[in-house]
Amino acid sequence: MTMNRSSLIAVCAGLLLAAGGALAAETPPAEDGLVPMFDGKTLKGWQTTGNWIVEEDGAVTLKPRPGEKGWQRYEAYLTTQRKYKDFVLDLEFKIEKGGNSGVFLRVGDPRDQVKSGFEIQILDTHGLANPGNHDCGGVIGAAAPSKNMAKPAGQWNRYVISCVGNRLKVELNGEPIHDLELDKSAIKDRPPEGHIAFQDEAKRVWYRNVRIKELK
Repeated sequence: MTMNRSSLIAVCAGLLLAAGGALAAETPPAEDGLVPMFDGKTLKGWQTTGNWIVEEDGAVTLKPRPGEKGWQRYEAYLTTQRKYKDFVLDLEFKIEKGGNSGVFLRVGDPRDQVKSGFEIQILDTHGLANPGNHDCGGVIGAAAPSKNMAKPAGQWNRYVISCVGNRLKVELNGEPIHDLELDKSAIKDRPPEGHIAFQDEAKRVWYRNVRIKELK
């Protein structure tokens, strides 16, 4: 079958639009006020002694060095240099099989994120029937996710986390899993403002599209 010039142009345009739509489906939708927390090339604005690397596609990954293990090496966490109070944090993460990390919020003392902040868990618990507060999506020590929305290891997940005053809301992969009153929870003693950090558990983890909107 032959095509005239105008028909060929129309087909090419349609293919370009379809490709653009597929790409858009893989990218979190733009939301007003959300700004990137990484520049895509460096760790500017963050501090760590861990082996965190910015990959060519802009994703930030942890590559544990030989002999590194455990979660109590707080200086190895990837921690913001400044503090945040009320905000919406939007990010994607991926882990390997058996992977473990966590998103720490309102950390008062970077020398001890666990006791001076609180953690939204990242863990390879896809398919677990009744997840607890230590499973993926849990607020460690405070609340289990309302449902298990964790994807299998190797796939990208998305957290949307809202901290406003004493209210914490969390979505995992588009589904609400927390609406927690922090002042009535087991972590009510944590500060209302602090650093954001990603845990170094000495296991591979990737973060991308990390964006934040500060709320007044």
